Amino acid sequence: MLAKEYVDMLSQKSVIREISAYGTERAKEIGYENVFDYSLGNPSVPVPEEFKNKIIEILQTQDPMTVHGYSPSLGISSVRQAVADSLNRRFHMNYKMEHIFMTSAAASAIAHALRAVTIPGDELLVFAPYFSEYVPYVNKTGTRLRVVPADTQGFQINFQALDDMMNEKVTAVLVNTPNNPSGCVYSEETLQKLSDYLKDKEQKYSHPIYLISDEPYREIVFAGVKAPYVAKYYKNTLTCYSFSKSVSLPGERIGYLAVAPECEGADILVDMCGQISRGIGHNCPSSLIQLALPSVLDITSDLSVYEANKNILYKELTNMGFECVEPGGTFYMFPKSLEKDAKAFCNKALKYDLLLVPGDGFECCGHFRMAYCIPTEKVERSLEAFEKLVKEY
Repeated sequence: MLAKEYVDMLSQKSVIREISAYGTERAKEIGYENVFDYSLGNPSVPVPEEFKNKIIEILQTQDPMTVHGYSPSLGISSVRQAVADSLNRRFHMNYKMEHIFMTSAAASAIAHALRAVTIPGDELLVFAPYFSEYVPYVNKTGTRLRVVPADTQGFQINFQALDDMMNEKVTAVLVNTPNNPSGCVYSEETLQKLSDYLKDKEQKYSHPIYLISDEPYREIVFAGVKAPYVAKYYKNTLTCYSFSKSVSLPGERIGYLAVAPECEGADILVDMCGQISRGIGHNCPSSLIQLALPSVLDITSDLSVYEANKNILYKELTNMGFECVEPGGTFYMFPKSLEKDAKAFCNKALKYDLLLVPGDGFECCGHFRMAYCIPTEKVERSLEAFEKLVKEY
């Protein structure tokens, strides 16, 4: 018998993926260069040469049985230590190897974190706007996902709404900064206020409230913006990271879960993740990719194109009349649509081969997301299409 739960999900496919698939088919008709595809957050800059060179060196010099064999279930020890050392250098933390669990990018890190600190019946709070795939991530654990309404003035945290929704069943809070889809970065003030708030609620309810921090865009921050390291502000933090964005490795599916050293359960949480893997079939990421990671732990790809694209789009779209909170990082922008129904707005945009994602799936209606990780010349050519779209309004 087919599993009805997953059959039902066939009618709830990712809007982002469906728009991207439309763009692929449309490109066959009119040429890729004529489709202004702002749908999918797929990095558009090459991986650093250091990574490529390290891969070649490993393949040419190391024992093939090591390179292509299974890694330990928690990850290769030397790589885990290298990750800990890098975090300590850059963020003045005191991680040890025992606090690092290697994963198949941030999605896997979140999947493990959720299962480690929640049980069926618990509640988890997330702040709108949020990455829409959090819904299946959380729902598959038996935990109830509840969405705190957005602060649309600055896309920081709506603390009044948070307080209205907080209760003793909440055992975890999921944050994403720099944020997909808004591009906004939580300020030091916001994170300190959140830390103080959660500490107070932990005392009130007599149980820990874990902060799961999804940070794949941590290194994509623009001039004049600071991206504070979340775990420095709150001890019960589980940091979920991916190298997909910072060094353009989405296809390699590599990342880690870092348990803050003073976190409650820090002595066993990573070992628990190894057991969680047995239940979800994770079975550790590629040995070859893990071995190459130390070459890029303290560097990034050339990310400057993302800021260049942001500057062009923010200036030109606001001049056209769009309202938008200026992104502080990532490669996303989240303007207000020119009509209340963002889905209708995005459908009209297709007439001009502009592929935009309505904000409904991010629990923030009346906005649309643009993933501007595309060539700058294409961004510039898309402006004429935006002007035509604006004239309809």
